[in-house]
Amino acid sequence: MDQNLFNEICLRQLTLSGVHEDETVAVLTQGGERAEYADAFLWAAQQLGAQTFHLRLPSPSGSSGAWAVGESGLKGNRLAVEALKSVDMVVDCTFLLFSKEQFEIQGASTRILSAVEPVPLLARLMPTKELRGRVEIAAEILAKAQTMRITSPLGTDVSYRLGVYPTLSEYGYTDQPGRWDHWPAAFVFTGGADDGVDGKIVLAPGDVLLPFNTYVQTPVELTIEQGFIRDIRGGSGSSGLDADLLRSYIESFHDPRGYGMSHVGWGLDERAHWHGLTQFPGGMGMELRSFYGNVMFSIGPNNELGGPNDTPCHFDIPMRGCSLYLDDELIVDAGELTVPDMRPAEKR
Repeated sequence: MDQNLFNEICLRQLTLSGVHEDETVAVLTQGGERAEYADAFLWAAQQLGAQTFHLRLPSPSGSSGAWAVGESGLKGNRLAVEALKSVDMVVDCTFLLFSKEQFEIQGASTRILSAVEPVPLLARLMPTKELRGRVEIAAEILAKAQTMRITSPLGTDVSYRLGVYPTLSEYGYTDQPGRWDHWPAAFVFTGGADDGVDGKIVLAPGDVLLPFNTYVQTPVELTIEQGFIRDIRGGSGSSGLDADLLRSYIESFHDPRGYGMSHVGWGLDERAHWHGLTQFPGGMGMELRSFYGNVMFSIGPNNELGGPNDTPCHFDIPMRGCSLYLDDELIVDAGELTVPDMRPAEKR
């Protein structure tokens, strides 16, 4: 995308995020990554009269090849952390999520926006106030529930005991002190009690494995007892390749907490494409987390919700065609949202 056009969409983003003259905005990058993002956000902040600066961290010294969440480039860098705590808004182009440093920055009432997806995707899935309203309605409904049940045609039947952890929403911008969000995003989620998830999940071909950024090719059966996955195997008649890959990845962290069940919820953005991974390689799969009517469950850390599990092993798995019940009320019906106020206007 032309840099001038990118500048303009970042201006729209910061306007939605409430940036104004009396504020200071910091843009965080690492190494040589996303320099054009920094330029666009710095320009946009200046147009809104805010003070702004770019904090560039060194490139990471090494990588295991695994997506180890919670490992921040800010670790041990107190000067940088204190600088970010002192501003009103941080645009995070490195992905701090699940890190202690992010939680500390939010605790100082600094709001944080992550922006790491490809620029054309940021433009196509520009957040809107209308979408935010639908996401917040979904969050209100989820926050009142005590139980969740998910089913699917392939045999998923899993129950979550809710009410222990808060409900969070993502709608792609942040205008409230201490709030984190991710551009683009449109989904709601909460977590089951640490020992309160039981049943079976059957991943179907076309479901999504993130951070693999791949689609499931063969069915995978997960047996869950008291909040932990106890068995991973290929579905009936399948080769079991996807099950083997999933199991091998989790085992590589040498951390049994990687089998813990984390957050769960559903997507609301009708503009997001299920087939998005075929269009925008190199991102983190945010479009797949948001596509309309997907039911997404997560494996691994739940410290984002205030839970005790901070394992670096993490999966988000958006599924198609599932049904989701809250306190026995059908909320997602085979991929279609049942509550009119959660649907876009053309689906009401």
